[in-house]
Amino acid sequence: MTPQELRNESLATKMIKNLNRRNMEAFYCPTAEEAVKKVSELIADGSSVTWGGSMTVRDLGIPDMLRRRGTLEVLDRDLVEGEAVHDIYLRAFTADVYLTSANAISEDGVIVNVDGNGNRVAAITWGPKKVIFIIGMNKVAQTVEAALSRARGTASPINAKRFDIKTPCQVDGMCHNCNSPESICSYVHFLRNSRNKGRHVVVLVGENLGY
Repeated sequence: MTPQELRNESLATKMIKNLNRRNMEAFYCPTAEEAVKKVSELIADGSSVTWGGSMTVRDLGIPDMLRRRGTLEVLDRDLVEGEAVHDIYLRAFTADVYLTSANAISEDGVIVNVDGNGNRVAAITWGPKKVIFIIGMNKVAQTVEAALSRARGTASPINAKRFDIKTPCQVDGMCHNCNSPESICSYVHFLRNSRNKGRHVVVLVGENLGY
């Protein structure tokens, strides 16, 4: 193993204990391939499943994996347009499984997300029976404050570029703590504890994933 791989494994072991203490189930997968396999194992046949606006979920090919299984009700927001997208946003609250990533996670297990529309953080908070996070180790920050800084100063400007929205961070790549009508940070969310044991599951991945 490389020094980077050894560090990721050691840190992930510590983080899993911290996440368990917060009533969350957690796993570490050294590779993206192993992470996709683990996610599939966590989703029972017959489940309804959907996901948020996560590049990690898409880049890992998870939507295709779910469709290939043929035993799931896949609510795919990427295959519809207009009002049908909003309908899937609403149906997410009654889904068996909701897949997402995170903008950042602290070493002690607090998961931080910022959201423009609020549908993703709403589903993380309440509704779906199970929420599965797939989080690359590149998103780990030492403290909650550092995790928020990463979410707003790194992830948000990149996503603003991705969506081509009119915010100051889209122009220069820096957070301005703006009140833009198109702000991608309209909703700031901290998941510090899972109220219902088994509802929130975290799959840490020893690769750089997403933004």
